[in-house]
Amino acid sequence: MVDSGRLVEKKLFAGARVRRLRREQRLTQAAMAEALGISTSYLNLIERDQRPISAQILLQLVDVFDIDPRGLAGDEEARAQTQLHEVFSDPMFRDTPLSKAELKDLAAASPAAADAVARLYQEMLQSRASNALLAEQLEGSDASETQGAGMALDEVRDFIVAQNNYFPVLDEEAETLHEAVMAEYDEPYLALRARLEQRHNVKTRIAPVEVMDNTLRRYDRHRQTIFLSELLDQPGRSFQLAYQLAYFEQIPNIETILVSSGMASEEVRTVARISLANYFAAAALMPYEAFLKTATANQYDITLLARRFGTSFEQVCHRLTTLQRPGARGIPFFLIRVDNAGNISKRFSAGGFHFARFGGTCPRWHVHDAFRIPGQINTQTVQMEDGTRYLSIARTVSRDNSGFGVPDNQFAIAMGCEIKHADKLIYARGMNTQNPTGDTPIGVNCRLCERRDCNQRATPSIHRALRLDEHVRGLSPFDF
Repeated sequence: MVDSGRLVEKKLFAGARVRRLRREQRLTQAAMAEALGISTSYLNLIERDQRPISAQILLQLVDVFDIDPRGLAGDEEARAQTQLHEVFSDPMFRDTPLSKAELKDLAAASPAAADAVARLYQEMLQSRASNALLAEQLEGSDASETQGAGMALDEVRDFIVAQNNYFPVLDEEAETLHEAVMAEYDEPYLALRARLEQRHNVKTRIAPVEVMDNTLRRYDRHRQTIFLSELLDQPGRSFQLAYQLAYFEQIPNIETILVSSGMASEEVRTVARISLANYFAAAALMPYEAFLKTATANQYDITLLARRFGTSFEQVCHRLTTLQRPGARGIPFFLIRVDNAGNISKRFSAGGFHFARFGGTCPRWHVHDAFRIPGQINTQTVQMEDGTRYLSIARTVSRDNSGFGVPDNQFAIAMGCEIKHADKLIYARGMNTQNPTGDTPIGVNCRLCERRDCNQRATPSIHRALRLDEHVRGLSPFDF
């Protein structure tokens, strides 16, 4: 549960957010004031930011309108503001610059509109790339297909973020499945294998790599058999069976979600369908109530959770970002996965953490250092340019490609939360999280960061005029 007192201890002014909530509910000021037990004039003052939201009114808002109080704290707007900041940093807006205050006002007025602007900007970038690769396309290149796939992935990411990475129907169905199937087995893989065979007459076979080649899972409809590659470890095998079970038992629920999403393209729906099946698979292996209870009791010890539920480190990290059930929420974690070249393959932002939508990450962030000591969890407190502080943990994960001389696929995963939640995490033991002097100052990425004292800056800030002096060389080659 969110501590409403902590949200208001610094006087929470959220007029734009309250006004937006009222309009979404199609209420007049008089009707909303009556529901909250306050006068219309007092609500008017709140909406104009002339009065802060008291703890009592905040509790009434949560109770009457069933909202997440973190939304009133500005998490959604922080994400929207970061998107707008990145979009309007493009050189095309050089003649019409918007101040940070103006971007903040835009984000507060409508985070959904900010998302729409970001999508339009993304499509513009895709169009630029399409024009640049036109010659290759005319020669038969599949570049257009690649870009289409990239846009589909981004659209689905936006959809998942808009749902706060939580799909209640799938979670409830997964809990029911876990209770019915897993009780008699110590090993999830055996339970899921039995379910597939008994309920759907589908057998499971572990196949050698020479047969599977580069495929980890293949369902043969004619032989009613799921073939799993021997390269998969046990958590991987369990997850693949749970994923396949989602297609046998949850497609009606998944299709209902897709219809309500309004996704137009079949390509986008296919990506979303796969994502939702993955969501169900994780929820089946780590059922919501039991998983949250265990996580809370053990201070979110990821290694222990992986052992307890028979899953991998990465699977647990993903699951921790989905604990957003009203009335039983976990810590709002952010998550990112990068390769050793800095390419981002997965990201989810919660708690207002700023990710660059169209670029990389800050080189000072320890997610990149994780590759130096593979498999070891390291911690870091970081502070963004706006002063927000976070506790971050990072560790490498790898996929064993097996065979001598065949390199593993290695990634670094970083996840974390706002510093106010640090005392709930085992990873904060021995750290003085109350003292910001130990924080590492980071930015969204070099292009958007305005810190002058960074000796790891790779590109100049696009917000500042570059200052060059032939006779002076600072820590950074870019001064402004």
